Amino acid sequence: MKKAKYGVILLIIIIDQAVKAAVRNSFDVGESRDVLGDIFSLTYVQNTGAAFSMLTGMKWLLIIGPILAILFGIWYMEKHKDQHWTLYAAVSLTVGGGISNIIDRLALGYVTDMFDFHFWPVFNVADIAICVGCGILVIYVLKFYEDKTNSEK
Repeated sequence: MKKAKYGVILLIIIIDQAVKAAVRNSFDVGESRDVLGDIFSLTYVQNTGAAFSMLTGMKWLLIIGPILAILFGIWYMEKHKDQHWTLYAAVSLTVGGGISNIIDRLALGYVTDMFDFHFWPVFNVADIAICVGCGILVIYVLKFYEDKTNSEK
């Protein structure tokens, strides 16, 4: 994983952008197609906000904030090259998803979302990568992180 970290970032971006392009080319905005009855649909949503449509209309905050987080994540990953692979998995997934959503915001002015479970806000592949990455980061911190400053005391 340590060597593949930038490949994972690129793969997340490619998959997410391909799925988003397919939805934009095959659906009208707001159109929904049932996949599993009332449980799951594909629904084309143009999200100008963040998760749960928070911060709608705050485009620059939604671009600058994630860019700073991405830069920090890459810096941290490079500075801690001797860590457990879960750190690289967590950061790579989160950074890949973040970059892909920023691409949408810069190119389109909104993020394309499509996965609709009806009881949860509509989301996309990048959002999945970000959430899985954050989950892996929690595992890394709880199980594998070593605070070398405290162990030297």
